[in-house]
Amino acid sequence: MAGKQIYEGGCHCGRVRYRAKASLERVLDCNCSICRKRGALWTYVQPEEFELLSGESDLSDYQFNNKIIHHVFCRHCGVGSYSYGPAPSGENIFALNVRCLDGVDVASLTLTPFDGKSL
Repeated sequence: MAGKQIYEGGCHCGRVRYRAKASLERVLDCNCSICRKRGALWTYVQPEEFELLSGESDLSDYQFNNKIIHHVFCRHCGVGSYSYGPAPSGENIFALNVRCLDGVDVASLTLTPFDGKSL
């Protein structure tokens, strides 16, 4: 899976769908409270590499702690397939939940542990 490829993904019920140009060479397995409970695995893309295809009106937004990251999820099925907000550098970024990308075999990926719990 070298380089960036076009992936589509979305929520369980299919109302929220997106397309993104992403690399799965570095997939983060974060141990913070929300990522652990969601079972999320992350890859990150620039805003110009992300396109929401459908479901904007079906999204609900959850924010906690400093309330700067938008943890959006489908209000029908409850699945959070992506999040967005500022990266530590200050630039806006989209975080894709790799488990929500179509056709990706998560077991074949090399996961990079990330200590979000200590932030």
